[in-house]
Amino acid sequence: MWNISPNRTLIEAVQKSKICSIDRERITTGTAMSLLHLFIVSVIQGVTEFLPISSSAHLILLPHLAGIQDQGVMIDVSVHLGTLFAVIIFFWADAKQALIGLFHLLRGQKHTPQGHLALALIIATIPAVIVGLILKITGLADSMRDSVALIGATMAGFGVVLWWYDTRSPAVAEAKDWTLRQAFTLGLWQALALIPGTSRSGITITGARRMGYTRESAARISMLMSIPTIIAAGALEAIDVLPHATAAQWQEAGIATVFAGLSAFVALGLMMRLLKSVSFTPYVIYRVILGLGLIVWAYI
Repeated sequence: MWNISPNRTLIEAVQKSKICSIDRERITTGTAMSLLHLFIVSVIQGVTEFLPISSSAHLILLPHLAGIQDQGVMIDVSVHLGTLFAVIIFFWADAKQALIGLFHLLRGQKHTPQGHLALALIIATIPAVIVGLILKITGLADSMRDSVALIGATMAGFGVVLWWYDTRSPAVAEAKDWTLRQAFTLGLWQALALIPGTSRSGITITGARRMGYTRESAARISMLMSIPTIIAAGALEAIDVLPHATAAQWQEAGIATVFAGLSAFVALGLMMRLLKSVSFTPYVIYRVILGLGLIVWAYI
């Protein structure tokens, strides 16, 4: 087993894989973003990436609700890189153990605590990778991303599911008890976040609470699961956009990375601290209010 201590994902890459006219225009013309725009996008991503309120939904809705230009894939890659740095630094002790475990696996040492952790994270990532690629190939990811009503429904609906399991499940298991079978099951839960508005962190925390993990342990497992999916997402998006990026966009990317990383680190610290005394109910209330509001907005 393994020990956990405190320290835009493939899912969101699929949701935001629409590298079409808006993104290509920003790549080829070098259209500049204002510092305020960069700051808003980066902070939204940083704050919502690890809170159970769906970062992808907020970034998808931002251009619709604020009437501003879509930030483009280059900035998406940058803000995800920032949040990746934040979660690795915050959970550095465990990220290091997972990296050591990866080398253990390469040497066939899967029964070490480090090897178990690395293998669990790999297994937990597989379902989302498979389902995500299927959705991208079939084009279903784009159609779901464009539905404000769907985002509203998943925001509210999965928020209620989180509340249900958080208030009714026992809190007896610790993160060190995470098994490989549970890792695969949580991977299936994570695949549900391919539906925009679900929230990757929210749905994996829901699954872990259903399994009886304490709130803090459920959040820790969810955060560690985000590392391989963020890496996969960044790689998937970077392959398409980096060869076309301009010097100005590289500068924007650096600024966005810093803003997102700092805001994500602060959000992680606050959430992990609050979970010692507060449930997930405040996040659920926010999700339900926003989700119902989006449904109404979609049909008026």
